[in-house]
Amino acid sequence: MLMPNIMLHQSPELKLSLEKSMEAEHAKSSLAFFDLETTGLGHACEIVQLAAVSGCNSINLYTVPRCRMQSRAAKVTGFRVRRHGLFLNRQPVLTNSLKDVVLSFMAFLRMLGRPILIGHNIRRFDCPVLLRALDELDLRVEFQSIITGCLDTLPLARDICKDNGYKSFRQENLVRELLGVDYDAHNALEDVRSLQALYWALHPTSQLISRHFFTLETIVKPKHPVSKPVAADLYPEIVPSVLSTSDG
Repeated sequence: MLMPNIMLHQSPELKLSLEKSMEAEHAKSSLAFFDLETTGLGHACEIVQLAAVSGCNSINLYTVPRCRMQSRAAKVTGFRVRRHGLFLNRQPVLTNSLKDVVLSFMAFLRMLGRPILIGHNIRRFDCPVLLRALDELDLRVEFQSIITGCLDTLPLARDICKDNGYKSFRQENLVRELLGVDYDAHNALEDVRSLQALYWALHPTSQLISRHFFTLETIVKPKHPVSKPVAADLYPEIVPSVLSTSDG
């Protein structure tokens, strides 16, 4: 699929043609909303929970990380690692190896027939973390072949709601503003269920979808830890309010 940013350098006629192609691709593609919970926010954090939903179908998997949970991540998510086991809010959860989690996720995506992978802030955080796991397992090429591409709802929502006066575009805030509900944020399964509802409430146009569509090939391996604005977007409860404002 052609990259959306190519359209910035094309004639109006070709731009319209590409937008129509994207609209047709989006119409025929299934959508898979996914989210990760991790051990922290740095470039070396590891996956703890992976969840995805597409319509009424969902997957929710846990894995024991090899590194320690950062204290602020543990405080917000409720995850703890004790005696080689994973606990969520002090209750043990069933876990799988990282490889089994990734392979199960891939099986879920295959069932959907090359879906568009959608998430909130995934371009800067979730996708790089996922790609690191895929590279470790030598599954990147195979994974890329079973999805159409990716769509980040954070910049998408900013575009759609830029004139609404929202102070923050964190997912939980958008869900509250647009859907009028609160939910268990920082639980990957609840995040993706809420994101699916939020996406349809946003009613994104094909032009905006094209603008924020990207492929995993465009993700550059990070050389530094995740920046502070991303930290504010993920864990607003534990960072100074000024950082939250800078990301919204």
